[in-house]
Amino acid sequence: MVSDNPIGPPPWLNAPPVEPYPYEETYDLRKGPDLHPALLGLLPYVGLWRGRGRGGFPSIEDFDYAQEIRITHDGRPFLYYESRAWILDEQSRPVRPAGREVGWWRAVLDADGRGTDELEVLLTTPTGIMELHLGKVTGTRVEIATDAVVRTATAKEVTGGHRLYGIVEGALLYAQEMAAVGHPLSPHLSARLVRVGG
Repeated sequence: MVSDNPIGPPPWLNAPPVEPYPYEETYDLRKGPDLHPALLGLLPYVGLWRGRGRGGFPSIEDFDYAQEIRITHDGRPFLYYESRAWILDEQSRPVRPAGREVGWWRAVLDADGRGTDELEVLLTTPTGIMELHLGKVTGTRVEIATDAVVRTATAKEVTGGHRLYGIVEGALLYAQEMAAVGHPLSPHLSARLVRVGG
């Protein structure tokens, strides 16, 4: 019987399974690939961080939360960023899962491929919001603001954001402002996290 497809099946159709992902990604700068030179200004942020924060917004009551942030690299000129938070009660006991986000902190390279002090940050949440932030690295301070916000039809109306990160006495501190549901840019989250890995 002659096949209707003269090209034949693609070579991957019956190929054997592949091994696990072969490249290391790490938050521990003592092992794995070397940090890309364009990320040297962000070196203090690479690590596993945990801590506490306080949140609020004009349309919701204030709340206390705990958070874990993982910032890793694989030797290329970007960092992988992952954040998980959970609400705490008055006795600091977990109440329920809270915000999550994942994304990339991308070094902006000059014409010669060297890192600049500029940064592009892409963040996505499971609540249907994607944000593109632009910003700068100044010493151990990172300041970013939204250039674009995209959201699904069922997501909360978020229209803008501003974040300030800093490494202060070895801890990761940040403050986040948000414009949403008809309110202008307003304080939303702030926290202090300590390095627990890396």
